[in-house]
Amino acid sequence: MEERNIVKFKKDEFTIKKYIKDSLGKGKVSQVRIEYTPIGEKIIISTHKPGLVIGRKGERIFELTNVLKSRFKLENPNIEIDEIKQPEFDAQINADEIALALERFGPLKFKVTAYRTLQRIMNAGALGVEIRLSGKLPSSRAKSWRFAQGYLKKTGDSAKIVDRAQAIAQTKPGTVGVKVSILSPHAPLTDKIKIDEELLNKLRNSSGEEKEEQKEKKKSTKKTPRKKKTIKKK
Repeated sequence: MEERNIVKFKKDEFTIKKYIKDSLGKGKVSQVRIEYTPIGEKIIISTHKPGLVIGRKGERIFELTNVLKSRFKLENPNIEIDEIKQPEFDAQINADEIALALERFGPLKFKVTAYRTLQRIMNAGALGVEIRLSGKLPSSRAKSWRFAQGYLKKTGDSAKIVDRAQAIAQTKPGTVGVKVSILSPHAPLTDKIKIDEELLNKLRNSSGEEKEEQKEKKKSTKKTPRKKKTIKKK
């Protein structure tokens, strides 16, 4: 019974998130988080267009709150807006924008759309970007296209810091899948070495200490001359 309740709870949570994204529109919302507090449900919407999400005098937030109460039976939903300062480094927003461009202009100009998005993200200062498009682009057979630039982690623990997202574009030839991976310049890389004056001074001091230790070892390992034994004649 507990497992069924957990599955039902997660399913309802997914339905709420999907409804919020669909109601606000594709390309406006990056992420929806739900936190449960003793006062009620705290819904955090991450977006780079807070004005369009809130609406005039908070109309859209008010309507969304009423729907969450009546349709999804939430007791006291409290909606908060988390503004994204740098949308170029958000994978979900870029994936949705590529999907919207494919739906608007068609799949014939998919290379222009992908390269333009790739260049915009790299110009913003990203360390690496990868865009994958799969579908009927533009031939009758489905094919996968990859557009990448920069440095991107694929394996290990440091691969978790790469922001990944996917979106779906409904075009006339068929469905097109969009996958975007972005390595932000603010990501903490464990293997990244920053060379500055402090590091150079440490290296110089350590090399000087090593040379002194080697000199002391050489002095201690030098053989002392042995005294010749004199044999007394009888």
